[in-house]
Amino acid sequence: MTQLTNSISRTQIEQLVRQALTQEVGGALSAAAPSSAPNPLVVNISARHIHLSQEHLEILFGKGSQLEVQKDLYQDGYFAATQTVAIVGPRRRMIPNVRVLGPCRGDTQVELAFTDTISLGLEIPIRISGDLENTPGCVLMGPKGVVELDKGVIRAARHVHMSPADCAHHGCANGDKLHLRIESHGCTTVLEDVVVRENPEVKLEVHIDTDEGNAVDLDHATSVKLFVPEGCKCKHS
Repeated sequence: MTQLTNSISRTQIEQLVRQALTQEVGGALSAAAPSSAPNPLVVNISARHIHLSQEHLEILFGKGSQLEVQKDLYQDGYFAATQTVAIVGPRRRMIPNVRVLGPCRGDTQVELAFTDTISLGLEIPIRISGDLENTPGCVLMGPKGVVELDKGVIRAARHVHMSPADCAHHGCANGDKLHLRIESHGCTTVLEDVVVRENPEVKLEVHIDTDEGNAVDLDHATSVKLFVPEGCKCKHS
């Protein structure tokens, strides 16, 4: 979820935040917003990652362990940790070195892209973060221990973090679904059903996963725009 400008290459982003053996959380585009907008629109790729509970952190990394900051993320107070774990799915398929994000949460949650689910042999639903009921589990392997999850593996729904001022500007409210238009070197794509997540303490930021970011060629995007779809009965309108 690292902010990206057009001068940063895919290789640099992957070194910081992506892929199996150096897996972290990965990058995107900041668009110039109209002068009347409260905040600039930032679109970031959220590569596969894990949110751990304190209990599971200590099982995986040892009693008394705390997450160590490797890199701050775009949202204040959130970070990519130095710690990584291996995810093991059915039939012993594994993805190593998956980045842990901090701070710790009440429930452990694993967020994967569709390609990751194929690799692991898992069928998982698309969910908003925190909605973990009736989701599959997996095995997490750390240097000090193993955790077997009975739930908590999701494909994160594409979403946008918005303050109340951002919602008012865009004419939407928490839970609404917007469209995201991305122009990238002759390839213009509209991603639908971008769920609004309103919070007074956040900066305006869209999260899409690695598969979506690659499909729209986000690294070379020249313009991004959020808009309310025609006929939408948004709560704020």
